[in-house]
Amino acid sequence: MSTVFINSRKSPNVLKKQGTDQWVKLNVGGTYFLTTKTTLSRDPNSFLSRLIQEDCDLISDRDETGAYLIDRDPKYFAPVLNYLRHGKLVLDGVSEEGVLEEAEFYNVTQLIALLKECILHRDQRPQTDKKRVYRVLQCREQELTQMISTLSDGWRFEQLISMQYTNYGPFENNEFLCVVSKECGTTAGRELELNDRAKVLQQKGSRILGI
Repeated sequence: MSTVFINSRKSPNVLKKQGTDQWVKLNVGGTYFLTTKTTLSRDPNSFLSRLIQEDCDLISDRDETGAYLIDRDPKYFAPVLNYLRHGKLVLDGVSEEGVLEEAEFYNVTQLIALLKECILHRDQRPQTDKKRVYRVLQCREQELTQMISTLSDGWRFEQLISMQYTNYGPFENNEFLCVVSKECGTTAGRELELNDRAKVLQQKGSRILGI
């Protein structure tokens, strides 16, 4: 009678393959994210969890590297992925509404509830936590339309003050002071005031107009 010994240890190639199979690459709006199946499965009902299932009913193309192609904004996806990794919401300067939009798209239910609570708490803060910061921008007549149409997010037009005609070479140009404003937290408001050259322009305009 012979005895057969079976080596139960798996070869390094098998172990390497199993380890590789646990990693998932995502191409979100042109930005690559590398994570694990465990992370993506934290919310079993989410889009991301369903995406990596063997019997997946979702249709998702892959790029030349094998990454899942997802046509969403990577800036707002990063907080969603980090929440699945460690269960904490880290916004890192992006808006709550933007992350909420992504959380709803990926159907991460606990994150959706958390973000709605954060937004509600933010909107219910006393108005003393906020202040309106003003900027005074100097421009020529032909620059007005472009300047107003390209105001940054959150800034709104308040007032237009005509200054005087000035000579630039052979041409005369009517100059204006354009007053815009934005609502900020008190800390952000102070930083804008310290760094904004508009205060100098405002003083200059006041002297010219005698106000």
